[in-house]
Amino acid sequence: MENSALKSGFVTLIGRPNVGKSTLMNKLIGQKIAITSNKPQTTRNRIQTVYTDDRGQIVFLDTPGIHKSKNKLGDYMVGVAERTLNEVDVAIWLVEPTDFIGAGERHIIEQLNKAKCPVFLVVNKIDTVKREELLPFIDKYRKEVDFSEVIPVSALNGNNTDVLLEQIFKYLPYGEPFYDEDTVTDQPVRQITAELIREKILRLLSDEIPHGVAVTIESMKNRGGIYDIEATIFCERDSHKGIIIGKGGAMLKKIGSTARPEIEDLLESQVNLQLWVKVKKDWRDSDFMLKNFGYHDDNK
Repeated sequence: MENSALKSGFVTLIGRPNVGKSTLMNKLIGQKIAITSNKPQTTRNRIQTVYTDDRGQIVFLDTPGIHKSKNKLGDYMVGVAERTLNEVDVAIWLVEPTDFIGAGERHIIEQLNKAKCPVFLVVNKIDTVKREELLPFIDKYRKEVDFSEVIPVSALNGNNTDVLLEQIFKYLPYGEPFYDEDTVTDQPVRQITAELIREKILRLLSDEIPHGVAVTIESMKNRGGIYDIEATIFCERDSHKGIIIGKGGAMLKKIGSTARPEIEDLLESQVNLQLWVKVKKDWRDSDFMLKNFGYHDDNK
């Protein structure tokens, strides 16, 4: 029998790169799905995650940060983020506690003012400022967009995230869940595994390696309770390859040993992880390579 009291809908998280969208989503879902690093533009695909409780279901779309793109990968990322606004029941603009509104924010404001759904302003990282300092920031943003709700949160420690969920449900339409209640993401396991490896590269080599790194899973086989996984790390230059491998293979070993426990948690199994490094020059400007690495835009 259908439960007519349940609410279900789609919510997008939008914001400048590095404001904490993936951290917030992981906190709301209660599980690590999206990779996080202190480098901007970590999220490249639109990640769909699912939150279900006795009120209903929220399907979160964590989009790449809206920014001024410099290459075809950038164009793809921005296009995904902007188009998502037309497909959701609630849009959440995540900002840091600052009153600086620059070109990047102006671009987002322009997109949000075209949105037909309710827009929430969510101010993240409230643990870094005093309460009274928040109000001027909020006032400045309120003048730009007609927000349905303004909610301060800390994605890192979970402050106010329960209030955020409560307010989201208030605006969702009544309807049956889209997914089974034990579903947490639509991302294939291979893709999450590749992203976990990429996260470790970004974290361990944050200064040396720019964003020109992609990871593909070549094979994933279950051998009597142990997964044998072979993955290739692609970079854009020979010098980057040397840095990723490290002296005597030490860095590659470290990337593998820090990624393995999280992959084992994901697969609930022991993992034997083999990593390889290859150079593909300028892959971020090649349509063929972007498709090959999974960044294909179905709406183009």
